[in-house]
Amino acid sequence: MEEFSVDDPTQLLQAASDFANYPGLQNDASAKDFLDRFPLPVILNALQTKADVPGLESTLIAALERVFQTKYGASLIPHYMPFIQVGLTAESHEVKSLACKTVTYLLENLNEGAISAVRLIVEHNIYPLLLDCLINGNERVATFSTDAIGKMASSPAGMDVVFPANTNEATHLGALAAQCSSLGRVRVLALIVKLFSISSYVASAIHRSNLLRLFEAEINKTNDTLATLSVLEIMYELSEVEHGREFLSTSTLLQLLSSIISNKSMESVLRSRAMMISGRLLSKGNYMFADELSVKTVVSAIDRILSSSETQDADECESALEALGEIGSSIQGAQFLLSSSPPAARHVIYAAFDRQGHGKQLGIFLSVLKQDSETRLAGYRMLTGLVARPWCLMEICSKQEIINIVTDATTETTKLGMEARYNCCKAIQKAFIMSSKVSSDPALAGLAEKLYDAVRKGPYLAKRLEAQPTVVTDDRF
Repeated sequence: MEEFSVDDPTQLLQAASDFANYPGLQNDASAKDFLDRFPLPVILNALQTKADVPGLESTLIAALERVFQTKYGASLIPHYMPFIQVGLTAESHEVKSLACKTVTYLLENLNEGAISAVRLIVEHNIYPLLLDCLINGNERVATFSTDAIGKMASSPAGMDVVFPANTNEATHLGALAAQCSSLGRVRVLALIVKLFSISSYVASAIHRSNLLRLFEAEINKTNDTLATLSVLEIMYELSEVEHGREFLSTSTLLQLLSSIISNKSMESVLRSRAMMISGRLLSKGNYMFADELSVKTVVSAIDRILSSSETQDADECESALEALGEIGSSIQGAQFLLSSSPPAARHVIYAAFDRQGHGKQLGIFLSVLKQDSETRLAGYRMLTGLVARPWCLMEICSKQEIINIVTDATTETTKLGMEARYNCCKAIQKAFIMSSKVSSDPALAGLAEKLYDAVRKGPYLAKRLEAQPTVVTDDRF
């Protein structure tokens, strides 16, 4: 093997660059060959002592990432845990990022045996360092730290570390958030969303740890619009996580969201986001988890927004209508919207039929057509009748997403659904042809062909059968 001089890293730099930039996947053999030429201690030493050499740090980091992504490279990580410790406390954000990723590679590749990856992490005090990277690192470091912590929480042993029984322990996320800056608390909340998405088991652990109170505490700090908006954005992400919605719907968060919606001194963007989150939390299967008082409070707050003559913000009204559409997507929710006094569902009807003369607002049709098959059936039938009205036809033809749904033969799988979609498509085509104003619009030139093609194919997904040659062998006597 060629002798390598630590004082002259040129040879290492070139080899690491070739390895890092190799266009194909690096396998165990290529990783071993690279490390046979330049042992890992040599590379790590150069990374620590020769960082001032132009391009060396970034090149070595890229090469080490590719090494540790192989099973052979990952098998070496347990022998270099002190390197991870040093990397997580380095001044360089790139080195910190590599150290966080290395923890993830360790968790992904080390098989449970005499010693587990989590045990190594605990013994070398790695977890507190990951939390420090989460709180104080730059955005990339925080992201990679979050990934590593999420990977830890995916195993029972890791869960005991991430969710310690002692709530006063420094690594408990609640205790950590209490001592962080505003940015640090937002990052802790983002980590909780990541953890919620892992499994229902982890989501239950989060709930038992009373970590949802962190969201409540941040929302109550209404003096900082930007900070509150950041928390609401994270909550919106959480409302889309299957394992999180159940616990959010049963918490006092709904009461807090309704107070934001009702607070006229709040910024419009905050009220709009609060309505969207509330609608998502009370949609479909989540409605059953919420208590009736919370639902009533939220719907009443939204109703007041739409009923107020002072409400001029179009985005706010649109958010309110969309939230009602989400709530009404379940049978129980629809019953509540129709049976409340006065019925909150009236706003949807008023909006569709141009209550204030400010233009038709049919975003609700698209919302209905995106729901379950029974709800879409009602949407098709409503459109079939209303599309004969010029104002409705114009609106529908200008909504490409609606046209895509009603002309897509694969949208429905039941006989009733196929027929309802097809009849709706025929009604739109007929109205389109009969309206000279619409059919002559250059912006809608391609629509006629699309509607014609969809109607021509019929309702039942009939596939064209190509003639197939039949080959019959001659009889032999």
